[in-house]
Amino acid sequence: MKSSALNYEELSTLLNQHNILSDAAEVHGIFCGMLSGGMPLESQDWVTAMADSINQSDSFSAEVQNQLTEMYNQTCQQLLETDFTLNLCLPDESAPINERGQALINWVQGFMLGFGFHQADLTACSEDVKEALEDFYEISRMDDAMPEDEEAEKALFEVVEYVRVSCMLCFNELGQSADQNQVTPKTVH
Repeated sequence: MKSSALNYEELSTLLNQHNILSDAAEVHGIFCGMLSGGMPLESQDWVTAMADSINQSDSFSAEVQNQLTEMYNQTCQQLLETDFTLNLCLPDESAPINERGQALINWVQGFMLGFGFHQADLTACSEDVKEALEDFYEISRMDDAMPEDEEAEKALFEVVEYVRVSCMLCFNELGQSADQNQVTPKTVH
């Protein structure tokens, strides 16, 4: 289900090797938030915003820049698909539940940050988007440890699905929809 471009462990390790404290989930959340908040797909504004947010305004190494560009391009493509193919960049299902839960919180916090970069006025948003953002705020504040049991697994799965669908809802309402823009994001070389 997860492709190599959205491999949580590989990208998180790369970020860590370059002294970037964010994990892959937060980075992916920022991308999804910026796009769902209305940043044009072909925009390269994400490069500066991402450097400011996660790398103390320093530019990225070529290796990190290439991986982020690949993730950005893939995220754009997934959001444009009409069959709800967006995959959140989270740890594999075999990772401990609390690691996956924390990564989801990081993803949601990233989404809120990215969304805020491009969407400050929520008055024109639908009630569904406003409710999703309120729920994201609540999810981002969760800090209770989860038990390693089937009930907690089911609850986490449901929250991940809710976040995934809510992200697509925000993008479909405020972002560039497939019928508005069929442009594939340009790759930075």
